Amino acid sequence: MLARIAHDLYWLGRHLVRAEHTARMLDGLFHADLQGRADDPTSVTLSWQSLLVIMGAADGGGPARRDDVIRLLTTAPDNPVSILSCVDSAREGARTLRDTISAEMWESVNTYHLQLERRDLDAGLRAGPYSIYTFVKERSALFWGLTARTMQKDEARAFLVAGGRIEAADMVLRMLRVALPPEEDAGEAPRRDGNALALLRAVGGFQAFMRAAAAPPNAAPVSRFMLYEREFPDSVAASVQSLDGALERVELDPQDSPPVLRVRRMLADLDFRARVASAPDAVTPWLRPVQQELERLDVEIHDRYFSPSTVVAQTVTG
Repeated sequence: MLARIAHDLYWLGRHLVRAEHTARMLDGLFHADLQGRADDPTSVTLSWQSLLVIMGAADGGGPARRDDVIRLLTTAPDNPVSILSCVDSAREGARTLRDTISAEMWESVNTYHLQLERRDLDAGLRAGPYSIYTFVKERSALFWGLTARTMQKDEARAFLVAGGRIEAADMVLRMLRVALPPEEDAGEAPRRDGNALALLRAVGGFQAFMRAAAAPPNAAPVSRFMLYEREFPDSVAASVQSLDGALERVELDPQDSPPVLRVRRMLADLDFRARVASAPDAVTPWLRPVQQELERLDVEIHDRYFSPSTVVAQTVTG
């Protein structure tokens, strides 16, 4: 496969998943902010400023206002991590891949882009962004459903899935870092539990957690679930496992591939930590190191599969 095509498939997956998970994070934080009460020790205390920092969009100014953050991460055309920018980039990538992806996949991305353009997004944000974020999540689900049903399981699909899964793992780690900062005071435990529940609902994992975990949806079990539970499709471990399968498909000799070896080391490390971590806050210190491993993996994928002479490298703000 041409390096340019592989690169565009990889970033098509990344852009679509980034838009979806940004919508999930903003939706969860918006509702938590509306429902929070200063006198309630279990209310959610997520910070809009910390969200900007985690998304790499902080400008170094004063405290961020909710409405400004929502606009910046939803509709700002000059912000490369906004939902609108990600969908625009995905549509442009899909346009160049019309001979590679299925017609239904192209039509879903193109319709997604056109319907966002036709909406009065600023008015929608003022009235309440729920409908916009629901639309983004539904269109993303439609695209990946069409991918599963209409695209050949070959190298092209492997690169598309690899991009989506590395982005999903990175975004879930960002959400965990926003929702569950290091516990410095035992009195903060109730608020961390509220944050964890808000995160679980934002990623659509509440029912899955209640079925799989013999524990209340508090900070420690939720963070373990989101990091280690391979049976939940959006957990970090599940995304890394899918990434391993995708990279193995494109390799003639997986044992000689730096990206494959790094992914498998990550899986082994996640399995080991899942077995030995017993402290209530054992997950939080490892969120940033796992994210750094994903960043190194992204560099190795670009170095191995995408020709630097024909591809302009894209980087994740972090």
